[in-house]
Amino acid sequence: MPAVRAFMDEHFLHFNSRTAVEAARAWEAHLAAGGTMMVTLAGAMSTARIGTLLARLIRAGKVHAITCTGANLEEDVFALLAYQEYERIGDWRALSAADEVALLSKGMNRVTDTCIPETVMRHIEGRLAVLWRAAADGGTRRAPSEYMFDVVRDLTLAEHFQLPREASWVLAAAEAGIPVWTPGWEDSTTGNMFAAMVWEGKLPDHDCVISGTKQMETLMRWYLDGHRAAPDAPSPGFFQLGGGIAGDFPICAVPCLLQDLKLDVPLWGYFCQISDAVSSYGGYSGAPPNEKITWGKLGPDTPRFMVQSDASIVAPLVFGYVLGD
Repeated sequence: MPAVRAFMDEHFLHFNSRTAVEAARAWEAHLAAGGTMMVTLAGAMSTARIGTLLARLIRAGKVHAITCTGANLEEDVFALLAYQEYERIGDWRALSAADEVALLSKGMNRVTDTCIPETVMRHIEGRLAVLWRAAADGGTRRAPSEYMFDVVRDLTLAEHFQLPREASWVLAAAEAGIPVWTPGWEDSTTGNMFAAMVWEGKLPDHDCVISGTKQMETLMRWYLDGHRAAPDAPSPGFFQLGGGIAGDFPICAVPCLLQDLKLDVPLWGYFCQISDAVSSYGGYSGAPPNEKITWGKLGPDTPRFMVQSDASIVAPLVFGYVLGD
């Protein structure tokens, strides 16, 4: 028997560990019944190198859509191009303000225990700038992910790879042709670069990148088209890493279809969230799955799971289980 599955089946018997195993088994059952799965990425999961396993899931046909922050979109590509130049910080909790200034002076942008060099960000900026200007000149409007797909598909980029191509979930998504939505893209390095180019007049306006509401419309159409194409299959599943806009945005597609458009669509067919947030003070990221029933997102019979733990630890285990490792 595969080692990861065997270990989890034998030892993950109660509490959060048992929920993680049950969520993995339900994911498998959902796919076996003909369902699809969306994975949402919050925080810095790409810098945590979730991409290696996520890329395998995409290529194995076990993930069919991604919603992520702009940071997760770009940081997967940053790692692909510059991982050997990253700086790892051992005792990062003990860093002083002076230590942080020293990192800044070296052009190293810290994400917890990992520093990303500014140079790779400027490399990607140069490639995106060419695509944005061409789109603006041609009157084309596309999603942030579509521009990034063009970047990673460019054959001239491969000479700069510092990780195997198999380690990039963005490249896997581009090759598989699965949709990727990035709500709140302006809260990212490349989103900031785009805004600066418009400010400086290097781009005539913001129109070549579609808005958040347009992204919502395309997500709703993806959900509705999938249901109409396979009405007897389970509705899409929803596997959420962390909280925030990466999860808040896409899960609202269903209540919008039901309540605002008055269309007859099923609720999400599976739900799992891995988060260390707790249910207090109205914090959405820690809201239990049952709360989503009241918002028309999940039903009382929807398989739903909440694993309150560190996603950088639990997600690789669940992913490995589903992959049969």
